[in-house]
Amino acid sequence: MQVDEHEVERRVERFKEAARGDGVKLTHQRIEIFREVAASVDHPSAESVHRALAPRMPTLSLDTVYRTLRLLSDMGLVSTLGPGREVARFDANLAQHHHYVCARCGLTRDFESEELNAISVPESVAEFGSVEATHVEVRGVCSRCAKEQAKKSGDTYPEEAKGAERSTT
Repeated sequence: MQVDEHEVERRVERFKEAARGDGVKLTHQRIEIFREVAASVDHPSAESVHRALAPRMPTLSLDTVYRTLRLLSDMGLVSTLGPGREVARFDANLAQHHHYVCARCGLTRDFESEELNAISVPESVAEFGSVEATHVEVRGVCSRCAKEQAKKSGDTYPEEAKGAERSTT
């Protein structure tokens, strides 16, 4: 199953506009890497994007794919799923819990929530297969990164981030 071609082109145009707005160079490689992700319903890995593009772009390196996908993530044009940006993360806490992940530095912390534990999985998920476990991954910007960003931009430290600073999990 592929994404509708009109939707792919809409996403590519959005990428081009965002790149121009951010002063990011629009290279052929970046456009093709984005197009490959935009056309997929499989949430491809960097390796699978590289494999798909290699036959028609033999000089494309895996490193370029990784760097481009990180850039696209930083621009808010793709989201990452699963492990952090750099390496796989491991968790020995096997009790039901959820994760907070900082989108900038990768800080990962456990948290518990009875409300999230009680969420039922939609019946449509059964079309994909059986469900063995669920957890919620909350992404945001941690208090330390928010402070650093505020210092760089001259803003005051965001009030809503102060509560996260006190978190001990």
